[in-house]
Order: sequence, then structure tokens, then C-alpha cells
Amino acid sequence: MNLKTQKRLAAHLLKCSRKRIVFDSERLDEIKESITKKDVKGLIKDKAIQKKQSKGVSRARANKIKRQKSKGRRKGHGSRQGKHGARLPRKQAWIKKVRFQRHFIKELKDKKIITSKSHQLLYSKINGGFFRSREHIKIYIKEHDMARRK
Repeated sequence: MNLKTQKRLAAHLLKCSRKRIVFDSERLDEIKESITKKDVKGLIKDKAIQKKQSKGVSRARANKIKRQKSKGRRKGHGSRQGKHGARLPRKQAWIKKVRFQRHFIKELKDKKIITSKSHQLLYSKINGGFFRSREHIKIYIKEHDMARRK
């Protein structure tokens, strides 16, 4: 029983590949008699001819990895590509560091731990890249007796 034409017509009507067309095994005689597009359309409506669902690729594994990455996993040395400066550009790192340090000395000034004059001095030193970290600022304040006594 040659149903090549019917398969071709059904594939055209259902807008898919011939591989995805499935005939109802009990209605093969009826399908063989259909030779026009209209006949095939009727059989599709009666569900004698159907289209198989396309396979597709599961996103489950990709979604799992995405969830893990959002938690901060999968970021070890083996997963990194590009230089350190490519992952966090030097300028961004600088901006982050300076903003953090400026915020810290502003807090100290607001709490009246340092004077506005020492704040000014520290601010300019931050701008010059003198301090490595917040801890370094604390050490500098202690060494130079900038902290007000209560």
C-alpha cells in the first residue's frame, strides 16, 4: 500500500516534515482512497491523519545550572574564562573601592568620630589611591590620632 502522496499532502497541510505524519492503522483504506487536498484535510479533521509532536531539547539541565549560578556556585577557577580584569574591569573595581571608602569616612564624619578637616584630608588620600581598604583607613586614623576623644 503506497501512501506517499497522502503523506506528502498531509505534511504540506500540517506544515511539518513527512516524518512527523502518522496514519491511523485502522483507517488505512480510507486514507488510500483520498487523493485530493480536500480529502486529506477531512481526514485530518477526523483525526485519521495526525502530526507527531516535535522532540525539542529539554531546558531542565540548563535551568538547574542557572539556579546554581544564581546562588554563586560554579564560579571556581576551572569555570573562569578570561583574565581577572575581564571578569571585573579595573575601572569598575576602582569605582567600587573608592565609593565604599568615601561612604565609610562620611559615616565617621556624621558620627563625629573625625573632624571635617581630617575628613577632607582622608578624602583626598582616597582620591589618590592611598588606602587599600576600609581597615587601612582605620589603621591610618589610629596612627595619626585623628579620632576624637569622647
